[in-house]
Amino acid sequence: MGLAALSLAVAGTSCTRDFEETNHDPNNMMLGDLQNPYAMFTPTFYGMTNSQWQNYTWFWNDELVQFTTHSGGVTREENRYKIGESNFSSLWNGYANRVTNIMHMIELAKKYKVPAAEAVGLTLKVALMENLTAIYGDIPYKEAFRGRTEGIIQPKFESQKEVYEDMLAELEEANKIYAENKKVDEALKAIDQMYEGDLRQWRKFNNSLMLRLLCRVSGRDEMNAGARIQAIIADQENYPVISSNADNATVKLTGVDPYFSYFHNKLKNDFTSSSYKAAEQVIKMTVYVDEKGVQSYTDPRLPIWFVEGNDGWKGAIAGGTPTERSSSNNGAAQLNYEVFVRDDAPVYYMDYAEVLFILAEMSERGKISIDRTSKELYEEAVKASLLKWAPWGQFSTTPRDITEDDVNVFLASALANWDMAENKLRLIGEQKYLALFWTGMEAYHEVRRTAYPELTIGNGTDYNDYKYPQRFAYPNVTVANNRQNVQEALTRMGGDNTMKTPVWWSYSAITGKELFPYKEH
Repeated sequence: MGLAALSLAVAGTSCTRDFEETNHDPNNMMLGDLQNPYAMFTPTFYGMTNSQWQNYTWFWNDELVQFTTHSGGVTREENRYKIGESNFSSLWNGYANRVTNIMHMIELAKKYKVPAAEAVGLTLKVALMENLTAIYGDIPYKEAFRGRTEGIIQPKFESQKEVYEDMLAELEEANKIYAENKKVDEALKAIDQMYEGDLRQWRKFNNSLMLRLLCRVSGRDEMNAGARIQAIIADQENYPVISSNADNATVKLTGVDPYFSYFHNKLKNDFTSSSYKAAEQVIKMTVYVDEKGVQSYTDPRLPIWFVEGNDGWKGAIAGGTPTERSSSNNGAAQLNYEVFVRDDAPVYYMDYAEVLFILAEMSERGKISIDRTSKELYEEAVKASLLKWAPWGQFSTTPRDITEDDVNVFLASALANWDMAENKLRLIGEQKYLALFWTGMEAYHEVRRTAYPELTIGNGTDYNDYKYPQRFAYPNVTVANNRQNVQEALTRMGGDNTMKTPVWWSYSAITGKELFPYKEH
């Protein structure tokens, strides 16, 4: 089954349990059944906030990039790359469901002439579709989700180059609509807990997504990413972007049903202490060990993200054998339950730090010219990330704060100092990785693009033959029902329908080198 048909087949699950009044199949409605496109916004936006940006962070991203490791028992072994068909189809269906509903929202917006809803729909569509293509590779785009309206049940899979051009074109279209509709949209304001209907802020998020997409494909010269980023930053009147933490694309959940966190009813044992531990990788990057072997300094974000073990900051082995996982689990730091499991804990789609890291990288690679040095952009990015996390510290059992002085000390430390780093791009990549903590699947995408930080392939990752997962495989149902288009996509990608085939913009696809070769240890 193709993406369009598959999304319709499972669309009955697309609304969350919190929206019983719309919990029938919205994708099979005739457009006349709804006259307000924003009727699609609440269940879709908050559904994607809970699943794609919170659950996927915790369940997938953090395990794959070694922020955490689920080291208790054998029920969860993503960090060992034990990922199979049920996982491939679950994520595929999850993204397809949300985008199908967003497409319906866009259709309604056009029919009833609600341009603000059309622009917001386009922005959200691209935010989701970029994740879908980043996870799977080539996907349907122009022909996707047209089963109901046009009868296309076997959509063509486009190359990732085509998909990114399609997405950038839709963001351009949305930017033009926002430009003509600069006021607060009152209908949206009542249900929008990210920007309260302020279309000027939605426009900044939209254009910042352009930067994200262009950075993602910047290793491919044919995308001309540097010049396109240059054009955006040189014309902030027509392409405003996120320019402070106040602009961050942050969903400010209220904690009142249905606007509460995905984790609102998670018990501590389920969320962290029985299994979810800080991985060795993140501890290595956030704890400075001096020449005497003493843990003398930590990244100020670390005690907000995790709770220190009894014997100092220790990480568990990611991807280890059952024996290694069991032994390393003891005494390892665990996710900070009090900080993250709050009904009103905010959710980040994109922030100021990411925008600055993109500009710092592009400047350091000589892709853009800007009135700030790469160092200045990098340091401002780190500062933005640290200060973004500062308010979270108050919820820790031992309250934490991050001050301007803490930022200055951190930037002067061996953990983050620009002048001490021999490889500036590695420093930017590693600090961007940390800044993307708890932001959907972004760190997973960036690790595959930059090869930073250098992750350790564990001794227990035999499920994928000790290879880092480059992608998720297309679901079996999609392969069976759209076989010709799927096979053309795989041929174009140069591999089989497995986790070993790299996506087009990735480090491995561009360099031909294996990402994080396994070394027995």
